[in-house]
Amino acid sequence: MLDRITQIIDQGGRIDAVQAGWLWEQADDTTLQALASTVRARFHPPDRATWLVMGIVNYTNVCVARCDYCAFYRFPGAPDTYLLSEDQVAARIAGILSLGGTMVSFNGGFHPDLRIEDYTRLFQGLRARFPDDLTLYEMTVAEFMFVCKRTGISYAEGARRFYESGTRWISGGGAEVLADSFRLRHSPGKYKVEDFYDAQRAVLDAGMGSTATMVIGFDESLEERLQHLERLRRFQDEEGRRLASFLCWTYKPWNTELGGAELGTPEYLRWLAICRIFLDNFRHIRTSVLTRNQDALLGLRYGADDFDLPTEDEVTQKAGATISLEFQRILDSARVLGFDPVHRAPLAVPTPTEA
Repeated sequence: MLDRITQIIDQGGRIDAVQAGWLWEQADDTTLQALASTVRARFHPPDRATWLVMGIVNYTNVCVARCDYCAFYRFPGAPDTYLLSEDQVAARIAGILSLGGTMVSFNGGFHPDLRIEDYTRLFQGLRARFPDDLTLYEMTVAEFMFVCKRTGISYAEGARRFYESGTRWISGGGAEVLADSFRLRHSPGKYKVEDFYDAQRAVLDAGMGSTATMVIGFDESLEERLQHLERLRRFQDEEGRRLASFLCWTYKPWNTELGGAELGTPEYLRWLAICRIFLDNFRHIRTSVLTRNQDALLGLRYGADDFDLPTEDEVTQKAGATISLEFQRILDSARVLGFDPVHRAPLAVPTPTEA
């Protein structure tokens, strides 16, 4: 099996889910590193990695999704709920810029009182305050789905309204594990897998950019992980490789209803390699400094080519993530591993290509 897989990858071919599962269960770390690095080299120089500084602004903690793996959300009416004003959000962005940030993402959950015009008004105001070279990922696909439903409009209409208001990025956040069995166990009121992809397709079709994400380390099975990768790769083929990047990170279990133990770095790195090998239609595979800290840079040896240096994210910090602003130390760890870390501009919205 290993000889067959190696031959496929060396010849630029594509492995299937059975072969990916075999690699996960049978291949040693050295083999996974070698195979993932081979696929990585189709897109990037072997000794180069790219990075930027970014922050995630959580503009509200009100959410009715009730995911059991979230430590951040508060149900409406709780005494510690908040909804930031435009001035307050702008102050947070200014803080990120002062640390060298060039990208800001937003994440606020499913607030039942907000409609699409509340978001477009907020983001239009923020874009007017900040320079054009600051890239804003203005919400996640999961939030986009909820606000369209609360506003009573289709995904196509919602995407059109966001695009016409100036939005250019809606990230692939909120995916976690895209298997309906997983969603039924942990977030039954959120969405089903095909509904997620219907929404993301509408975002892309409207002319906006999006990304792909995955979170591991809950109680998901190998089969559920592979379902996520299979469906994602097929979507990327169908949509002309329009998703700009793939980011995998790990569940933080502290202060959550689900609880559990945190996944170790070795398992994260092995899965990152599987992602790089399997997702052969993604140019960029990103490793998560936010959840793995400096250990995330080891992911560059397991097929990742890109990472960000985070300044803040209450969602993961509430669940146990720690953030270091010692950026030079983190970058030096990439150099020790043999990679030249090159600061990059935020990605441009991809145009369709042949899959």
